Amino acid sequence: MKKKKADPTPLPAFTKVKRGNYLYLRAFIYDSDGKRIAVYGKNEEELAGKILQARKEIEDMIFRKANPTVSEYCERWLEMQAAHVRPSTLRGYTLTVRKYIIAPLGEMYLSEVTTDDIKLAMVPVSKRSEDVYNKVNMLFKSIFYSAEYSNLIKDNPAKNLNAKGGIPKKEKEALTDAQAEQLLDTIKDLPPYVFVMIGLYSGLRREEILALQWDCVHLEGNTPYISVRRAWRSEKNRPVVSTDLKTPAAKRDVPIPENLADCLRKEKEKSISEYVIADRNGQPLSYSQFVRIWNYIKVRSTKERTLYKYVNGQAIKKKFKPEPGQKCVNRENIVYSLDFTVTPHQLRHTYITNLIYAGIDPKTVQYLAGHENSKVTMDIYAKAKYNKPEELSSVVNNALKKPVKSESGAKTGQ
Repeated sequence: MKKKKADPTPLPAFTKVKRGNYLYLRAFIYDSDGKRIAVYGKNEEELAGKILQARKEIEDMIFRKANPTVSEYCERWLEMQAAHVRPSTLRGYTLTVRKYIIAPLGEMYLSEVTTDDIKLAMVPVSKRSEDVYNKVNMLFKSIFYSAEYSNLIKDNPAKNLNAKGGIPKKEKEALTDAQAEQLLDTIKDLPPYVFVMIGLYSGLRREEILALQWDCVHLEGNTPYISVRRAWRSEKNRPVVSTDLKTPAAKRDVPIPENLADCLRKEKEKSISEYVIADRNGQPLSYSQFVRIWNYIKVRSTKERTLYKYVNGQAIKKKFKPEPGQKCVNRENIVYSLDFTVTPHQLRHTYITNLIYAGIDPKTVQYLAGHENSKVTMDIYAKAKYNKPEELSSVVNNALKKPVKSESGAKTGQ
């Protein structure tokens, strides 16, 4: 888009002013916000040149305000989001916008962007995960809808973006009872044990477990329970614990079984911290500290890994897949006993799945899991409850029995 050249304007009225030991000519003009600014020159020619330069800059500012580039408007949009999204969410938005929207389209004027430009920008995004694709898709639409609402563009070129794309994520699988038992046996008396117990038997999110304090662990009485009131996050590898939960539904009281209650009673007796999961100084874990604790589980899995051996100063790469029961060569106290992978979220998924298998109704499961959206609960419920053909066979057969006519003409079931 070409900017219109302004007609030359005569030199405005000026006065002589003394600045220090020198005499200057001073004139006033108005900037893009309507504020009066002073321009100085040693003589009329210099003053005229400075005024001309200032007017060009002001015209450019006025033009850019009415016709921002994609980069300029994206940064403005991110500033506007700061008022109503969490800091961690805003950081995620900022990284995604700068990488997938500003990088390919940033120098274009907002009003010049076409649907084809956005589709081309989405091509590399479509090769990423489904979650990344959905996030970029949402941000494109939100940013251009905002620009349309502000009358910076006439129509939103992102409105018809395909909602489906990216590489589908693997289905989450809950741990079996045997796997859960094997996991707990493997890490008994190791740092991640209490974390895993809380995840498996209360279904708390990682950020809820790491923020859990003893004042929210109620072990007295006939019904021990955990109150979820705080959440953990990491900022520059520093732990931040606040009452800012993921959603309002995350605030809940979760009854816990006796095995978890016993585990927490023993842990509380020897604890020196107000936090259930803490470092040696009684402080909440940083992100890197949590990674090191979780590594106690990872190093005991039989998953294939890459080893490096140095010969004459040169690194030689070698693939290695341990056998179940095999001991680590360098650390004999480590036994490769887990023939499955485990993630922190998988503990929570296992808890929810076990509730469903136990016949608990979806609404109760939704409350205990702290799901804001019932669709998340129902998706897990459907996959866990109805993914067993051997159990559904009789239900389907009963539902689809063909009615037959009796001798009297009335329909009856077979």
